[in-house]
Amino acid sequence: MSALFDPGLQPERTELAWRRTCLAFAVGSLVALRLLPVALGSAWWVLVGVAGLAASGVLWLWARRRYHAVNTILARDGDRGRLPGAGPLFALCLLALVAGVFSLAVVLGA
Repeated sequence: MSALFDPGLQPERTELAWRRTCLAFAVGSLVALRLLPVALGSAWWVLVGVAGLAASGVLWLWARRRYHAVNTILARDGDRGRLPGAGPLFALCLLALVAGVFSLAVVLGA
């Protein structure tokens, strides 16, 4: 094990934060799944909730895989230059932006 890597609780806390964030998106998607078809009068709005649920699940699996990859690299040789990219973070930001813009459009259109 590398002397540079601290196997403390920080990596686990980071993974738990990702899990909570994905859970929040999943709950928001379930609320959209329940309320949007009734409030906006069309069954097509169910697709928004289903897409949000699928996106939050994929994002959680992606973040979980990245967590394991980072821990393996750091514990093995501590080479921070070979860490995986920030794809899950970018995807989460993009998902939050799309959800925010969509929510604003629904509120202003109602």
